[in-house]
Amino acid sequence: MTAQTTTASGAAFAGVLQRQGAAVVLVLGIAAAWFAFPHFGSADNLRNLVLQGSFLAVIALGMTFVIISGGIDLSVGSNYALGGVLAAYGAQYGLVVAILLPLAVCSLIGFVNGLLIARTGMAPFIVTLASLLFARGLLLALTAEGATTYKVDPGSAFLWLGQGTIFGIGVPVYLTLVLFALGGLLLRRTRFGQSVFAIGGAEQSAVLMGLPVARTKISLYTLSGALAGVAGILTAAYLQSGVTVIGVGTELDAISVVVIGGTLLTGGAGTIIGTLVGVLLRTLIQNVINQIGTLDSNYQTVVSGAFLLVVVVIQRLLARSRTR
Repeated sequence: MTAQTTTASGAAFAGVLQRQGAAVVLVLGIAAAWFAFPHFGSADNLRNLVLQGSFLAVIALGMTFVIISGGIDLSVGSNYALGGVLAAYGAQYGLVVAILLPLAVCSLIGFVNGLLIARTGMAPFIVTLASLLFARGLLLALTAEGATTYKVDPGSAFLWLGQGTIFGIGVPVYLTLVLFALGGLLLRRTRFGQSVFAIGGAEQSAVLMGLPVARTKISLYTLSGALAGVAGILTAAYLQSGVTVIGVGTELDAISVVVIGGTLLTGGAGTIIGTLVGVLLRTLIQNVINQIGTLDSNYQTVVSGAFLLVVVVIQRLLARSRTR
């Protein structure tokens, strides 16, 4: 075997490891938890695990598109909370209002983000940070500084979206899987998806190729805002109220699971299935800490942060090995 062949094989292996490493860790983690904790493998625990992960997964789906394009969206956490409050508020006027009101508002916030980023050249970090503050401020204004909590009537059909089950598994799980399937098709099988990769890989080259860069960016941030609103809708239906304190730090959770799933923060590379694996891996870590019982819940954040740091370092090392 020549040195050139060995180098090519090593680069290929590094690429596979970068894309599938989280999946390997997830499988090993599930196997270890299954044997270490008797309750882990119970049907109730597994159903709860995937249900709890579904809300973050919907937000992370939108974040995946944004990060692949080389951007970032810090407003999703506030949009998520705002969407939940608007959904609970709208539920008193019927199912349609409960769904369309948060979708319209959160999509509009995302649209403004994309418009400012694409048309003015402002940094995504600054624009979406401002939107984070705007959405959170609007949320506080609607709830009298958090003093008002909108409740959903127990007989409302809206609650089925969060509390309903199909074959014993929560409806949010099925909706999340449908959204991920559609997201995967959009990213891999359409010109829009190819434009997202091209913009993230080399934006100036994408412009020279004649790709609709500005339009694509606007669509990306609108999609991210809309999906954050969907997560808020599902959470409001699950909790039967618009909780004002949720969403704080959720944008960082979404970024972390996207990166853990193999999407590069620098843009140009990533997968939808990788993000789903990242969500499951983070949920698994939280569940294991809960199974241990003697650890404070704050360790969930410590472990997640440490794991993210390790993943980013490994990604950097693998990227270097592939370019040698």
